[in-house]
Amino acid sequence: MKTGIIGAGHIGKALAKKLVNAGYPVILSNSRGVESLQPFIKELGTLALAGTNEDASNADVVILAVRWEQIPDVVSKLKKQLAGKIVIDASNRPQENKSAKPASIVVAELLPDSKIVKAFNCLFARWLEADPAVNGGKRVSFISGDHPSANETVGKMITQLGFKVVDLGSLEQAGPVTDLGTALSGLNLVSYPA
Repeated sequence: MKTGIIGAGHIGKALAKKLVNAGYPVILSNSRGVESLQPFIKELGTLALAGTNEDASNADVVILAVRWEQIPDVVSKLKKQLAGKIVIDASNRPQENKSAKPASIVVAELLPDSKIVKAFNCLFARWLEADPAVNGGKRVSFISGDHPSANETVGKMITQLGFKVVDLGSLEQAGPVTDLGTALSGLNLVSYPA
């Protein structure tokens, strides 16, 4: 399953490394262009390609890992390509920019024909990069979404990366506890076998 990652900051790069190490082909894009990504792509090896946002949006699953303020512009240009696809929203809205709606609902409204799954936004990049196996347990990664089959697909992917997936339900249910500055944001939780 080819994964497109739009955004090559700390989170985008951490996810690219994890996915390639798990055997997923990745297309990584950023706002600075393909050439700026070449040194990092070379580090990742043959499963990784640099591309445009359009190239990344043609993958089977697409991860939005851009800054919150860039999302409206980025997704408005890719709305057609992302229709019907699973789009993982890894973004965080700044705390001073809170509205009454959870951030993932805002993204879902911008991409009404996509299957939005909120994931990876509660973990810092250093925890995404680190080994998810911790003293016999697994680091927790929360997901939420309104399309059960999309949640299942993303959950399987995250499990293959070595994390323990906790599905928090719908975007509406999870938003109040996973948005930046809320109860689950930034927690480095580890699940241990019973």
